[in-house]
Amino acid sequence: MRVFSRPKVIISKCLGFESCRYNAQTIPSRFVEKLGQYVYYATVCPEVEIGLGIPRAPIRLVTGEEGVLLLQPKTGLDVTDKMMAFAIAFLSKVDKVDGFILKALSPSCGIKDVKVYPGTEKVMATGKGSGLFGGEVLGRFGHLPIEDEGRLTNFVIREHFLTTLFTVADFRELCTNKSIKGLVDFQSNNKLLFMSYNQSRMRMMGRIVANTQKDDIETVFAEYSEHFYRAMSTPPRYTSHINVLMHGLGYFSKYLSSSEKQFFLDSLEKYRNGMVPLSVPLFILKSYVIGFEDEYLARQNFFEPYPAGLVEISDSGKGRASK
Repeated sequence: MRVFSRPKVIISKCLGFESCRYNAQTIPSRFVEKLGQYVYYATVCPEVEIGLGIPRAPIRLVTGEEGVLLLQPKTGLDVTDKMMAFAIAFLSKVDKVDGFILKALSPSCGIKDVKVYPGTEKVMATGKGSGLFGGEVLGRFGHLPIEDEGRLTNFVIREHFLTTLFTVADFRELCTNKSIKGLVDFQSNNKLLFMSYNQSRMRMMGRIVANTQKDDIETVFAEYSEHFYRAMSTPPRYTSHINVLMHGLGYFSKYLSSSEKQFFLDSLEKYRNGMVPLSVPLFILKSYVIGFEDEYLARQNFFEPYPAGLVEISDSGKGRASK
């Protein structure tokens, strides 16, 4: 059984930790609560940190002559500079972190689709963007998994977030005690996972690990890091998962009966058509790994990229990864 690193996640305090929203309420999240069993949380509420009370009049993003401002319509208060100063100061002190979960649609924490208004009066929003704190997070830590609690109700987004989060945590720990052997093992154990995300990056990372140029360890890790974070930045397409599963089947093809092969291929076709989740063909293939005692495949994190206790197939119904 795989031993997982414990990721460090910065999260909006209102997501079940403290009643600090503008209306003095909190937003409980079953996913956030469950994830807390496997990660270290560090909470933050930028609006309270800059001196806004609980409860408080709502703030909003407003288009101004000098760009987007963060204003409190009821009082006319402009907290743009305070929020940016806090965001820069807070995030500049962040050292070890593996991901972020921020409040959806918040003018401070939101990472996308935050309403932008043309003024402080009662008018319709005319645009969308990121909250000031959320935007600064994206600018500084865009290579890490960053999501809001709303988007994490989508199965594909959630699976990508968790896979990336725990893989990034493993890599961060490796970087605290760099060794070529450790990097070789990391690349080897994640080969199928990287193949599902980005085959060209996977090959490039393999060449860097081979280190035929005999570069120093800092150079090797720096080059590898760049490709690693880029490889993990975009959710894999389901067709890529199918290709990797077919690649895995090749290890056992000569040992399986025709009916066993067909059963596996039928499960892949059902996955292709969205009738079953990835876990179905994945578990079938994993049973072959265990049954035939394949040591190489048994080490592949592709089969368990994050703790099994976090596997959940519920979905918001917003779609799946494209082909």
